[in-house]
Amino acid sequence: MSAKQRILVVEDEPAIRRGLLDVFAHHGFDATPAATGEEGLREGLSGIHDLIVLDLMLPGISGFDVCERLRAEQPRVPILMLTARGAEEDVLRGFRAGADDYVTKPFSLAQLLARVNALLRRAGERAVETLAAFRIGTVWIEPARLALRDGEQEVALTRREIEVLALLAEERGRIVSRRMLLREVWRFERAEHLETRTVDMHVAKLRKKLGAARDLIETVRGEGYRLLA
Repeated sequence: MSAKQRILVVEDEPAIRRGLLDVFAHHGFDATPAATGEEGLREGLSGIHDLIVLDLMLPGISGFDVCERLRAEQPRVPILMLTARGAEEDVLRGFRAGADDYVTKPFSLAQLLARVNALLRRAGERAVETLAAFRIGTVWIEPARLALRDGEQEVALTRREIEVLALLAEERGRIVSRRMLLREVWRFERAEHLETRTVDMHVAKLRKKLGAARDLIETVRGEGYRLLA
């Protein structure tokens, strides 16, 4: 790891962009600016950044589209979205695109730095590649390879899908609420105030990938999910 952690700041408003660059530099980060969605996407795909701060309302390619593309190509990099609109639909759309956390404008610098540091810490502590392989029915989940294996068949998994399965496996036999999944996997600290179908959509995709083991993830109506022993 380099001496300085690298942050990409994708923000079209010059004053805010300059302010963020100065704040991050002051706190020991190596910050790179991008003023448009196209620039942000190009820089983000370079793979050299430890975290991306991404404004959602950008000229050209929207922040939502940039986030979705970056998440597909750079699944390990934390993305903190900035939104001038705290409306729930914007937040949910950002999470669906792959963002890890969000801050609503106007924001305090202390809050922003706390979120940035928390995301960087979690990215280091909870790298899924460090998890040991585990089994769900006849299926082996192999975090180090971002894949599952069922006999000779191998299916690719995203980091988030592995985190969902790992949490269910850790709590095997016990109910894991949607709010717990939002807190532990999506890092949403105020999950008790959020109603979303994001978790259900991810579980539905996981069930398809699990094949014959899909029925081991039980839906507990009105509560969440449980991985059967």
